[in-house]
Amino acid sequence: MTNPLLGTLSLVSVTSLYAALNAFLTIGLSANVSRVRTKHQVFRGDGGNPGLIAAIRAHGNNIEQVPLTLLLLLLAELSGGNSTALHVFGGALLVARMAHAFGMLRGSPVQAAGAVLTLAVQLGLAGWVLWLRPWG
Repeated sequence: MTNPLLGTLSLVSVTSLYAALNAFLTIGLSANVSRVRTKHQVFRGDGGNPGLIAAIRAHGNNIEQVPLTLLLLLLAELSGGNSTALHVFGGALLVARMAHAFGMLRGSPVQAAGAVLTLAVQLGLAGWVLWLRPWG
């Protein structure tokens, strides 16, 4: 694909892929909040409903964690990070967020694994960005 500013090279194809896939996850979690609200006729707050509380937090936690991680992935990609490593980090993020959401919605311990993996991806990307030395 040709871009008048970038020519024929897409500079952030890996980040674009994982941003889109995580957007689908976030949209699905948002739709789930609406579904649970409608099911329980709770249109403000959480009504003290455990299922709605879980749905709201699964969506909210995804919104809290994904943007920072995608920003770090973007910085690594723009700093010349290896494509394979970028895919490993991006794929791990997606798996981590799906595991966390599943665990929150089902009350499963896989939630903790998803949270730990998300933090590991963030820490790994932050360290990698520093190692890539984008300022030099």
